[in-house]
Amino acid sequence: MTDVEVARNGAVLELSLNRPAKKNALTNAMYRALSVALHEAERDQNIGAVLISGAGGVFSAGNDIGDFVAAVSSGGEMAAADFVRKIAAFSKPLVAAVDGLSVGVGTTMLLHCDLIYASPSARFSLPFVDLGLLPEAGSSLLLPRRVGMARASAWLLAGESFSAEEAREAGLINGVVAADALLATAREKAAKLAAKPRTALLAARKFLRGDKEEILARIDAELDAFRAALASPQAQGALAAFLNKNK
Repeated sequence: MTDVEVARNGAVLELSLNRPAKKNALTNAMYRALSVALHEAERDQNIGAVLISGAGGVFSAGNDIGDFVAAVSSGGEMAAADFVRKIAAFSKPLVAAVDGLSVGVGTTMLLHCDLIYASPSARFSLPFVDLGLLPEAGSSLLLPRRVGMARASAWLLAGESFSAEEAREAGLINGVVAADALLATAREKAAKLAAKPRTALLAARKFLRGDKEEILARIDAELDAFRAALASPQAQGALAAFLNKNK
């Protein structure tokens, strides 16, 4: 067992975040594993779609703050940056099955997915500003386009969490599915996408997703601002408080 389970299911590559004891909080190692899997799926002509899910009734609590702070403090890489660029540039369909908690990058990565299904217990949250940080993964560009400026401001600036039904009504996700049918539904949708004429599917997806370079440029700009904010007293204090609270 690893923290990111990778499995092939026909023409679909399945990626499962598998660290339920830590609410599938993402570490540098997990980001690297996800980036490698996406790179391999991009190159593999037998893979037509990718499905992302979380184990243990949780999608992801976002960054593992302790791992993240340790990596940054030691001058280590921000593997998260490579992952968000990879998922933004990925050319094949991405399907997500969201059960339970979906925080930070657990929500922003969904903006790069094509079909998203969530259980009734799914709860989304974007607490970047509350931590003294900036939104990432292109969310400052893509979220208002997806759900409108009013909702994007409530979620990104005010930090209001929202339910699966609210996400569906806003157009962030495609549907709310009972937890015991969630993964099967997402698998069915991913398999149907993977079975479609590949050239037409990828071309249609490319037009739907919009200007990839614009999205990547926004991701890089967000990352620069994120790094600057990370050094601020506000962010340092918020992260230290979070770590002390969760010791």
